[in-house]
Amino acid sequence: MLDPSRTVADLRELQELTGDENGAQRVAWTDTWQQAREWLGSKLDGTGAVESFDAAGNQWFTLPGEAERALLIGGHIDSVPNGGWLDGALNVMAGAEVLRRIAADGKPPLTLRLVSWADEEGARFGRSLFGSSAAAGSMDDQDELRQRRDADGVALPEAVGRFDVDLDRALDAKQELENAAAYLELHIEQGPVLEAMDLPLGVVLGTFGVERHQITFRGQAAHAGSTPMDKRRDALAGAAKLELEIREIAKRIGAGAVCTMGGVVTKPGIVTSVVETAECLLDQRHLDATQLAEMLSNAEAASRRFAHDEDIEVEWERIWNIEPILFDEQLIELADEAVKEVAGTSHRLPSGPLHDAAEVARAGVPTVMLFVQSLRGLSHTKVEDTKEEHLELSVQALDRLTDKTLALLGS
Repeated sequence: MLDPSRTVADLRELQELTGDENGAQRVAWTDTWQQAREWLGSKLDGTGAVESFDAAGNQWFTLPGEAERALLIGGHIDSVPNGGWLDGALNVMAGAEVLRRIAADGKPPLTLRLVSWADEEGARFGRSLFGSSAAAGSMDDQDELRQRRDADGVALPEAVGRFDVDLDRALDAKQELENAAAYLELHIEQGPVLEAMDLPLGVVLGTFGVERHQITFRGQAAHAGSTPMDKRRDALAGAAKLELEIREIAKRIGAGAVCTMGGVVTKPGIVTSVVETAECLLDQRHLDATQLAEMLSNAEAASRRFAHDEDIEVEWERIWNIEPILFDEQLIELADEAVKEVAGTSHRLPSGPLHDAAEVARAGVPTVMLFVQSLRGLSHTKVEDTKEEHLELSVQALDRLTDKTLALLGS
């Protein structure tokens, strides 16, 4: 019998075991993270699920079914430093409760597999979605990863090696998805939308595509006291105008569009000089690839216009980009039904943050996510929270979605 209150109790226990007064401390590739993984294994003793670890350090629990085709439920138990008690861990513990319920009911029609992905957060080495990207086969930055070091100078290959992960063999984890028929993930929203709508649960349409660029405006340094205002070539003026314009671009595009200028570095950076260079970091996100491209085009055109107006120059350099990833339409419909059955009302929304689910979907596995409301929209902080009644509803919704998906796949 499903017991959603047990999930909440498990999460509280994990919080007590691996957190402190500053929040969760389950950073991947650390002893505390390993302690959490061992604790997770103990919670599934007696279910008949077989525990294993793949070449990328992902932790699997496999409950054999009538068929080898597998329904996957997943999440991550690692956290950011001083993180919240729910981010990632809710996914895994809700999935564990569903697995326990199904195991008690007898052999399922399909194999059921719970996965705790390794290093979703990337908190120690700055490389998010480590385990899921390896399993999806999209990890292609091993040469760069070999050079990464943490704040103490420890190299990534050394750190993961402590957990029997060889960077050169990490992609062997791809075999774990060979029999995957579908993937389900529950997550806290980490944003304010559901709370603003007074809804406990939502269905995720997909994850935003991202365009991330460094933009450099170049002007001329000049004395702050002797240079008339109409003679200045102020690089910061171009950056400032662009910062205001990207908000208007997001507003015009709409449908969840977001643009963020997350950093501006000026040189020479002294109070007595006009700014010669202003280096800006721009992040743009949208669920629709065409509209994301339009956002980028609009920002580029605006930067050139402002550079002309201020008699300065502008250069663009792409830092990183990823295409929008849309979830499976049929699973979205099932998720919508499940949410309505337990909460009465559903809402469909995109995800701004990336998740392991995006990597699984990229690998071609039909995927969907559920969101549960986040209080104040806050995450990655010790004050991250969700009402307990909403957490219990989310476990019920995941359970309903699991049954619906098993029925669909078994038909």
